[in-house]
Amino acid sequence: MMKSIIKTAVLGAVLAAGWTGVALAQGGTNGPAHGIAMHGTPKYAAGFIHFDYVNPDAPKGGAVVQFGGATFDSLNQFIVNGDQATGLGLIYDTLTVAAADEAFTRYCLLCETIEVPEDRSWVEFVIREDARWHDGLPVTVEDVIFSYDILTTAGHPFYQFYYGDVAAVEKTGERAVRFSFSDVTNLELPLIVSELTILPKHYWDGRAFDDSTLEPPLGSGAYRIANVDAGSSITYERVEDYWGAALPVNVGQGNFGSIRYEFFRDPQVAREAFKGGDIDFWVENQSKAWATAFDTPAVENGLILTEEAKHNRSAGMQGYVINTRQPKFQDPRVRQALSYAFNFEWTNKELFYGAYTRTDSYFENSELASSGLLADAGDEEREILESYRGQLPEELYTEVFSVPFSGADEDSDRGNIALGSDLLTAAGWVVQDGVRVNEETGEPLAVEILLVSQQFERIVNPFVENLKRMGIDASARLVDVAQYTRRIEEFDFDTMITTFGQSLSPGNEQRNYWGSETRDLNGSRNLGGISDPVIDELIELVISAPSRESLVQRTRALDRALLWGHYVVPNWHVPHDRIAYWDKFGKPGIYPARGVQFGAWWIEEAKVTSLEGRRADAGGDGATTVAENGGTQDAQDGAVAEEPAATQEVEEVAENGDAADAGNDQAEDSGLNMAWIAGGVVVLIGLMLMIRRRKSS
Repeated sequence: MMKSIIKTAVLGAVLAAGWTGVALAQGGTNGPAHGIAMHGTPKYAAGFIHFDYVNPDAPKGGAVVQFGGATFDSLNQFIVNGDQATGLGLIYDTLTVAAADEAFTRYCLLCETIEVPEDRSWVEFVIREDARWHDGLPVTVEDVIFSYDILTTAGHPFYQFYYGDVAAVEKTGERAVRFSFSDVTNLELPLIVSELTILPKHYWDGRAFDDSTLEPPLGSGAYRIANVDAGSSITYERVEDYWGAALPVNVGQGNFGSIRYEFFRDPQVAREAFKGGDIDFWVENQSKAWATAFDTPAVENGLILTEEAKHNRSAGMQGYVINTRQPKFQDPRVRQALSYAFNFEWTNKELFYGAYTRTDSYFENSELASSGLLADAGDEEREILESYRGQLPEELYTEVFSVPFSGADEDSDRGNIALGSDLLTAAGWVVQDGVRVNEETGEPLAVEILLVSQQFERIVNPFVENLKRMGIDASARLVDVAQYTRRIEEFDFDTMITTFGQSLSPGNEQRNYWGSETRDLNGSRNLGGISDPVIDELIELVISAPSRESLVQRTRALDRALLWGHYVVPNWHVPHDRIAYWDKFGKPGIYPARGVQFGAWWIEEAKVTSLEGRRADAGGDGATTVAENGGTQDAQDGAVAEEPAATQEVEEVAENGDAADAGNDQAEDSGLNMAWIAGGVVVLIGLMLMIRRRKSS
């Protein structure tokens, strides 16, 4: 009911203000088409041969081994129960796939055509006649309808919310299916529905969909499950007669003959396994490890290659999110005060080898980020925010938002400690006998930072000490994964480190991040407990943006409102992927906007032979074994990802995935299926919650 009221109010407001006019009713495909862009037209015209960032002549074959995470006990990725294995998206196909060099465009995979009217009130797909399940049976319209029905009724509760604006699904022809929508202002609904993973109705008939299982499920994708060693490894093999191999969206991808994921409870042990030659490809998310762990003979001799691969993805926002459900944090001055206790400059110099840049936008490293004075902003951004004057902080209209700067020298943050203390005093938290207390109730101001990894304490402890200098009863609380997950699901924390990943085309997921409707929805990604009617309306404006230019302007307006709400103490980011790999691969000559596309790489047999010879000549030089480093596969969970997940989006092997595998609008844009991401326990838990309760969008 509340969502309906908000949408109605926003639609009336935007029409009255003239921000969209009749443009709300634009954006169709002008009949059946090969793809659809969120705004404008697809980059690749009908009849295109392959994506620009692949090698159409890439050879097939060879085996690749990757890090799969800590463990797994289920092969059903669509439900709450169980820890899902990495790579399951490899066995499935979706209706459409995204291009890695466009913000948000979908091209037909299972569908032969996609059709959307000008008002985007429905989307119709015609299923390819030659689409086949691995058992040889055809993919049908009934499979599509079954997939929608089972996911929204027996799948994770997120699906019901995510597809909540679907009013009806009906068969409109022998191979045609139409999804009709109840909300015509949400222009991305056709693209969201097109992300749907299609499941085989005949396989699931008689099976309990809501049970976790280790029975390999039936799929239609480029790979099938070949071997499962529960909790330790899973191997996928390329389907030699894959029905979709020659489609333009697949040409040059899915090149590896087999893909095996090895699971290690300790990511540091996994890193050593990579250096020892047991893992082929690695993405590093620790600055210290990148600076020191790869100083080995194997790297020096060119057996292992390292690279900082540039990308143009949004870095999103990683930071200490502050739980405003707690009464002590409802005054924005208290939240702002906490930011003065975090000395990024010292942390970056002393702990991160100067590797990072401070984040000061929820859409960092993209054109979506706000900057400068509002007076100098674009017309639409300025006009939108001016309409909320009096409901947003006045500083938003007169000042440039900036994160506190402390300096990297010892005790250089003394001035910021004083500024933060002044804010607390102004908010009614005064110092008595060295303790910060509420001047009315005498209650001490306590701040507990929830942690799941001991190794992150070295980063958090200086922040805790600075909070104590303000008189705050500050502490870091380390708990196990199960307790950490439960407390996050139930919002039982003061503050914790998390990441809000962003795509280049933000939309529905913003409701789950900041919308009032998800504030009290256990398991939502609204960890800050934000409930602000202005934020709600800005989210709806983003979702209903009629053009790319308008989307940019509206997202910047949302960004400013969030920043000045002081819901997060921003952390850091890097604008590149740090990758290392054994010299056995071939790869395309370019990286698209989303960065490294590992699914477009291939194995070169000549390099494999050469590598074997060079390693033999060196006597295994540089190949450090796990045993030599004293690690075991049962070691304690360790190395925490220092980076936001959105900066770790090296695309996994041809893994189509669906909305449940995404942190953003595009399924392939989330990085949730990245094997290496499991090395970051904090980020992993946040992403796991996105999978399991999922980005309500």
